[in-house]
Amino acid sequence: MAYLVDTNVLLRLAAPADPRHRSAARAVEGRAQEGLVVASQNLIEFWNVSTRPVENNGLGQTTRAAEQVLRSLEQTFSRLPEPAETYSRWRDLVVRFGVSGAKVHDARLVALMLVNGVERILTFNAADFRRYEVLGIRAVVPEEA
Repeated sequence: MAYLVDTNVLLRLAAPADPRHRSAARAVEGRAQEGLVVASQNLIEFWNVSTRPVENNGLGQTTRAAEQVLRSLEQTFSRLPEPAETYSRWRDLVVRFGVSGAKVHDARLVALMLVNGVERILTFNAADFRRYEVLGIRAVVPEEA
């Protein structure tokens, strides 16, 4: 059964000096046989943070450096398809769970997971996905993976 790899894990993989790099790398290596996937949204969010200046909570990479890492991520992880029903599933989720603000992006990931039959997400922010446990979504932190 596959895991969706959250953006925060991808970012740690790309930052060897980050204190969580090692646990992210171990989790990815340890779960590779179970299937690891990403959403286009994860890759877009990765680009956003990796090219953002360090003083604005980014990695401060050049676009050239970010493109090299992005290419590596694209080769490492399969990308989930985004069927047409993703939007309606997302809409149902945000209404049902009263999701607002930045959390709507997590709801979109959950919608993609549901329409693709992915039940687990590898993330450092497990609390952000707890509300979806009733739908069979399980957040796994890298230290537990």
